[in-house]
Amino acid sequence: MLKRFAEQKLRTRLAAFPAVAILGARQVGKTTLAKKIAASGKQKTVYLDLENPRDLNKLQGDGYSYLESLRHQCVILDEVQRMPELFTWLRPLIDARRTKGRFLLLGSAAPGLVKGISESLAGRISYLELPPLTLTELKGERIAQARHWFMGGFPKILTTRNTNTALLAMDDLITSYVERDLSSLFGVSLSPRTMRNFLTMIASRNGGIWNASDFSRSLSVSVPTINRYLHFLEGAFLVNILQAWFVNTTKRIIRAPKVYIADSGMLHRLCHLPHQEDLPGHIVAGSSWEGYALQQIVKSKPGDLQAFYYRTQNGAECDLVLVRGLRPVSAIEIKLSNSPVPARGYFNCIHDLKTKENFIVTPDSDTYPYQSNVVVTSLKNFLIDRLPTL
Repeated sequence: MLKRFAEQKLRTRLAAFPAVAILGARQVGKTTLAKKIAASGKQKTVYLDLENPRDLNKLQGDGYSYLESLRHQCVILDEVQRMPELFTWLRPLIDARRTKGRFLLLGSAAPGLVKGISESLAGRISYLELPPLTLTELKGERIAQARHWFMGGFPKILTTRNTNTALLAMDDLITSYVERDLSSLFGVSLSPRTMRNFLTMIASRNGGIWNASDFSRSLSVSVPTINRYLHFLEGAFLVNILQAWFVNTTKRIIRAPKVYIADSGMLHRLCHLPHQEDLPGHIVAGSSWEGYALQQIVKSKPGDLQAFYYRTQNGAECDLVLVRGLRPVSAIEIKLSNSPVPARGYFNCIHDLKTKENFIVTPDSDTYPYQSNVVVTSLKNFLIDRLPTL
């Protein structure tokens, strides 16, 4: 079983809070991680899958009393967004018996976007996002970076030996999301065709600056509706939104966010890439590598660093800016070439932001200084040796 870095974070939270929620896309490994934690602990646990009719039935009568009867056990509730009223029950249940690690909630949607969830559990619950498998989590495994980039980080898909079978599984996952899951996650009626076209359009413009009007015209829906759809995709952990950095600058800044398909394997299926060998020469390769490297960095960075991109109307630009508080600490350019030649706009960015440690991240290059405050390095080296020290 692959060891997830989130495991220790989860144990720490369970020892400190009455309730912990693991959030992440479907099939990302939430249930596997929760059951592993439960099996290794001394406390008795009860597992309830709210997509299982038998388990759902236990809560549809007097669910509050049923959960109260389990007050001496750890209760794992899977797919909690199926019953928004659970959040209303949890507050008095926790206040009546404030035991650490009493509830472990698993969800495939950001709670704030789920219809009917309005109850605040501040001080009672800790949220932990579980992303797809990251490159650093594969250290010691027989999975090459190139395969991880092509297949993405969904555990069952990545570890399936037969590539054709794995790609079919990804097709099924995408179809499930657009035809059923998105509507059920958020309690709204969404057109499968529209959502499929929307996802495909985002994939074709992966890493592009968000322009709601373009998508609105192409899909024949209003701008507020297209923005709402984007928030649903973000809330289901299918897209990543990278905000622009514009604090403490007098420059004319582009402020619209960038949007990426969250998992590189899903991106490649949406772009109809059938084989790993087809990726390097494909039109999407550059933006795919940028999004892939961004995902690895953002999901592995220290918790006190925030991620942004930076672009001015005068041409200063870099793919990723890591910020601590209100101070940019590193400007990062992501290049698919192992012999990168950064554009002048990248150095203008460093001048604007006054960052001291800057990096050009490549797939597999050696590590060497490009200029006095710029280092070229591979993604693996950056993640393991450079990122933790920033």
